[in-house]
Amino acid sequence: MLIKKPDDIKSSEITDKQLYLSRREFLSASTLSLGALATGMAAPGLLLGSNEAQASTAAKLNDLRKSKFSTDEKLTPYKDVTTYNNFYEFGTDKYSPAQLAHTLNPRPWTISIEGEVKHKKTYDIDALLKLAPLEERIYRLRCVEGWSMVIPWAGFPLSELIKQVEPNGNAKFVEFISLQDPKQMPGQRSSVLDWPYVEGLRIDEAMHPLTLLALGLYGEVLPNQNGAPVRLVAPWKYGFKNAKSIVKIRFSSTPTASSWMKANSNEYGYFANVNPTVDHPRWSQAKERRIGEFLKRDTLMFNGYAEQVASMYQGMDLRKFY
Repeated sequence: MLIKKPDDIKSSEITDKQLYLSRREFLSASTLSLGALATGMAAPGLLLGSNEAQASTAAKLNDLRKSKFSTDEKLTPYKDVTTYNNFYEFGTDKYSPAQLAHTLNPRPWTISIEGEVKHKKTYDIDALLKLAPLEERIYRLRCVEGWSMVIPWAGFPLSELIKQVEPNGNAKFVEFISLQDPKQMPGQRSSVLDWPYVEGLRIDEAMHPLTLLALGLYGEVLPNQNGAPVRLVAPWKYGFKNAKSIVKIRFSSTPTASSWMKANSNEYGYFANVNPTVDHPRWSQAKERRIGEFLKRDTLMFNGYAEQVASMYQGMDLRKFY
């Protein structure tokens, strides 16, 4: 079952972070180690230094509401969520973000709202935390490379922010622009992408109840390597659509080419909906490997959120509009 009501979510379904950390060596030596040997690649958690092995000291987010928009699947352990990341601003491999993102200063931080809106605004991050009640939403995250996680995000629907600024009739698309500062983000000294990182949604996608403006995970403020202090989470899309460390949100009448579209439009489309029938040019998308598991599983259409989002794409050729 995909959707659970708040009173159906059992505390036993939430992985205890401290228990997990104390058992990390055992788990790494078993399933993940076997996976690394079988694939010839290092499994998440196997290349970590002593600093990464310590428990988190991040600030807690209090009074999180349980959301009805949560999957009932087993959570990916906190350690893997925070040490196996795509965040090219801190390097192109999966481990560099956790090692290098300490250079990012998430306070002070402001997000400006611009473009086709009635009320252009600038929010301080602490004001943003109070803009709407924060919810815990357990969402799947599916990355285009074929791996996936289940993460308990903390945030509020992006629609709550959009209602505050009142888009006008010309607002058809929403653009998300990440911080550009090579001093804080050493990966931006590379030309691997055209900085700053830019992503976008259609206005109906941005307003959808599932689309989350995330400010935390596992009940804590976002770690730097996961997109602190604020990021996008649209769970039916591939992970690269979810812009991190956002400093600007712009409403426009036309779509703007995203960073990955500029880098390689043959491989990365504007919509980036999870679709097992549309392969990446260099690999199949029919299967995925859930981090922490050895065997692959079937990829679900729209990452398992078809019942909620498929109506937005009726009549569209999802092979053409990938």
